[in-house]
Amino acid sequence: MTELQNPQSARIDRMSIAEAVDLLNAEDATIAQAVAAARNEVCKAIELVVAAFEAGGRLIYVGAGTSGRLGVLDASECPPTFLSEPRMVQGVIAGGWDALRRAVEGAEDYPDVAAAEMDEMGIDANDVVMGISTGGTTPYVHGALARAKERGAHTIFFGCVTPEHVEDAADVSIRVLVGPEVVTGSTRLKAGTATKMVLNMITTIAMVRIGKVYGNLMVDVNTKTNTKLVDRGERMIMSVTGLPRPAAGELLKESDGRVKVALVMHAKGVGREEAEKLLADHKGHVARIIEDES
Repeated sequence: MTELQNPQSARIDRMSIAEAVDLLNAEDATIAQAVAAARNEVCKAIELVVAAFEAGGRLIYVGAGTSGRLGVLDASECPPTFLSEPRMVQGVIAGGWDALRRAVEGAEDYPDVAAAEMDEMGIDANDVVMGISTGGTTPYVHGALARAKERGAHTIFFGCVTPEHVEDAADVSIRVLVGPEVVTGSTRLKAGTATKMVLNMITTIAMVRIGKVYGNLMVDVNTKTNTKLVDRGERMIMSVTGLPRPAAGELLKESDGRVKVALVMHAKGVGREEAEKLLADHKGHVARIIEDES
């Protein structure tokens, strides 16, 4: 499906710039509906990832080209957003780190290389390995998934083709059918956008489920990295507690820069160590402490 010609763009080389912009925008507008159609499988994937995180396991993305880069991107954004350990979400790309900056096209043809990388990473039954191949056929991805399954890990496959076109043996198979690209075969377009949307859903909701968010606030943010995040931390404390800025800033300092700890300190009238203990006892869920949820 990703290699078919799109009749809507058959004359794109003769369109005006405005016409081409309208065409790409119209095609992109169909992506969310295609993602919504894969809702059940996305939910199943998130359940696997949450279980892995709760067991101390990891989510490992594997892909080539755009798919690999998007996996690495999503993994790299989790620690600053959710204060997660870098090992929790990792991206593996065919061709290694050089492939992040320039195309290493031939690297995707070697399933044995991907299998060896799963061995080197010590993939086990606590982990989830998600292979991303929008066209469905990437040998590197299928090699990684096969070895991960042999090692006892749960597996997820993501593609933009139907199972009838390309089969997989993953525990969960997410198929987001965005249709032919505006430029034939250029899956950095709709397929790439769909990939980014689904990866965002998986890690964001999984992190929410393990207590990294309170309400819709990223309360596990690392405020020690820059002034913007200190400001965000203070504003979150002000929003939840009603404290003025100076008091919120002081509370953030007393909590060693951790918003979650600061919120529990204020809500329960305790010091930092007791707040940290409460969070540990409630597996990091602020709502279970502040709102006495079970």
